[in-house]
Amino acid sequence: MEATLNFEEKDWLACCGSTKFAKEMASASPFSSLDQAVSAARDIWFNKVDVNGWLEAFAAHPQIGQSSAPAAASHAASWSKGEQSTAISTASTSILQELADWNARYRQKFGFIFLIFASGRSSGEILVELKKRYENRPIVEFEIAAQEQMKVTELRLAKLFATRTRSAATGAAHYLLFFLGDLEDRVSIIGGHFTPTPEASSGKPSQEVPTRTRPPITTHILDVSRGSPAAGVEVLLEMWHGAQPRPSFGGRGDAGGWVYQGSSKTNTDGRSGQLTSIVDAVKPGIYRISFNTGEYNPSGFFPYVSIVFEIRESQKLEHFHVPLLVSPFSFSTYRGS
Repeated sequence: MEATLNFEEKDWLACCGSTKFAKEMASASPFSSLDQAVSAARDIWFNKVDVNGWLEAFAAHPQIGQSSAPAAASHAASWSKGEQSTAISTASTSILQELADWNARYRQKFGFIFLIFASGRSSGEILVELKKRYENRPIVEFEIAAQEQMKVTELRLAKLFATRTRSAATGAAHYLLFFLGDLEDRVSIIGGHFTPTPEASSGKPSQEVPTRTRPPITTHILDVSRGSPAAGVEVLLEMWHGAQPRPSFGGRGDAGGWVYQGSSKTNTDGRSGQLTSIVDAVKPGIYRISFNTGEYNPSGFFPYVSIVFEIRESQKLEHFHVPLLVSPFSFSTYRGS
């Protein structure tokens, strides 16, 4: 039987500076493998930690070019220093100054420090990425920062497991090679699609089961006017099954074409409940997700907001996250990951 590894809450906090994350990981412990811990971490980070928890984790990082965050734990401080070692060793005085200047501009615009998976990146590469991401809209950049935080967390989980046993260290080394060797693919699947099966954890023969940890279509809503998640918003997901291959602009002749898929209300974190079944391959087609913004804010300008999008055959294994940034008189959205 495979041995389980248990860690304290402070160990999880060193991997990710969110108190909520650390408590949830401690509650979910023990884990029989690094992969199992990473799977739980992804689910907790993207589905249970709220906006404030994300910001708390961001604040626990040192600014690029600094040695450590003000109150960093010993593990986190040493890990952070190692993660930035390439950037620091390749930085000239002028680049360090430029990084500091752009970090200040970034923080003033977005309200949190610039966060990037810095391991193995030169200071020049980081500076280029900082300038590029500075042009993003706040909601887009917030999601990117959360994805970068998850990559850092995964790396630190591997380091944490490597400190315990020789077998865990071997697994961590293999995981790190996979992680560092294919960063672009990792970004495209961030949010988690490799959960160890119950059979794998118990040592029984493995069978094919869905590897997703959440439905393929999800959403969450941020209320800009309040600076917090929008709770209690009714969300409706439909799929096009009309006589025509595509719905018409303006809805002319679309009666009866939209078929109900699922509905729920957003929780206190602004995240919707399950809108579809948890399946590996989502059915390709045209979907419409609608938000009952009028009920949420009767004095607002929009009675409801609907977003129509298409999932192609080549995209059926991807995850589609549709966040909504809303205020009484405006809204914006984008394709998340």
